Amino acid sequence: MNKKQGFTLIELLVVIAIIGILSSVVLASLNTARDRGSDAAIKGNIGGIRAQAELVYDSVSPNSYDDVCEEIRQATEAAEETGSTVLCVDSGDAGSNGWAVKASLKTDANNFYCVDYTGVATTTSGTNPTITDGECD
Repeated sequence: MNKKQGFTLIELLVVIAIIGILSSVVLASLNTARDRGSDAAIKGNIGGIRAQAELVYDSVSPNSYDDVCEEIRQATEAAEETGSTVLCVDSGDAGSNGWAVKASLKTDANNFYCVDYTGVATTTSGTNPTITDGECD
């Protein structure tokens, strides 16, 4: 008796198809995790702006938020490097003694993370990221 050992072509194709399906599921999960990680980085960068803005209020422009957007430029650029759109308004722009920063999130282009001088740190939705009177809408 002469038996050949090995796999048939059908068996190999089935295994390759199963591996392809599993790898596509894993890749889809990784993309979602990457976007959530980017959102966390954006929120961290924007959240850190609050402390920087208070330093500007106390030292750079005493009792005024006039130069907040210029002084926090490095933090807003870090958020923009992750693909976020950042909008900063300070008292020179808003007409009141306040500031607010809003950045788009990666998981949903219509969601924005907003931080302002009143202590608000919230996620808002909408297609037009506006900030009125230096406060998050």
